[in-house]
Amino acid sequence: MPDGLEAAISAWLEEDPDPATQLALTHLRDRARDGDPSAHAELTDAFAGPLAFGTAGLRGALGPGPARMNRVVVGRAAAGLARYLIDGGHAGGRVIVGFDARYNSERFARDTAEILAGAGLRVLLCDRHQPTPVVAFGIRYYGCVAGVIVTASHNPPQDNGYKVYLGDGSQIVPPADAEIAARIAAASRAPLAGLPRGDDYEHLGDDLVEAYVERAVSLVADTPQRDVAWVHTALHGVGSDVVARAAAAAGFPAPCQVASQADPDPA
Repeated sequence: MPDGLEAAISAWLEEDPDPATQLALTHLRDRARDGDPSAHAELTDAFAGPLAFGTAGLRGALGPGPARMNRVVVGRAAAGLARYLIDGGHAGGRVIVGFDARYNSERFARDTAEILAGAGLRVLLCDRHQPTPVVAFGIRYYGCVAGVIVTASHNPPQDNGYKVYLGDGSQIVPPADAEIAARIAAASRAPLAGLPRGDDYEHLGDDLVEAYVERAVSLVADTPQRDVAWVHTALHGVGSDVVARAAAAAGFPAPCQVASQADPDPA
């Protein structure tokens, strides 16, 4: 392997707090040293450069390296977002953090909550997986300056992502994406282990979903014709519970759920 790639791998192993990705990277490195071309190609791709942050935040395959979704990349993103918010006059502001049921989503959300709290922001962390619209709603409902949702939406199971919303409850638009990306790049030059972390964040329970359902029901047209037959599938995501609750609260019959796709399944 090239010396530059060897050095980058060694530096990453020192930075990575996750034993699983440390082990995966060590195995890939050993295979590449033994001449495995597929391992060398995978390492080259994983270390080709940082995962790009844009208006959709971050999204990519799970795994070790700066071009993958992992705890190092997420930690740097959280540090960069914290710096952006503080620089923008939002020191001490509220930030809601939510997550779906994909692999590592909850761990990424907790890392984010700890780093944002360590930066002096007031963090509201969902205590279980929630649909993206529920978390986005919570930004305005709780008067937050930003929100983070760990999800990769419709991407394949081996991916994960990191969406950032600002205080208006909508996904970021230029130039905010570039400004956050610049602060993520700056944060990446400092050791991840040196970031202060806090555990004094607030846990959000069912109150958030109740408020979301109440608001959603208030927008339904006032019509007596609600005896309809309809089908809902969560496609293995996290929406079944909220959809069923909203339907019941609005006076609609329960949906016919596609049972094989109703429960969250990251695979």
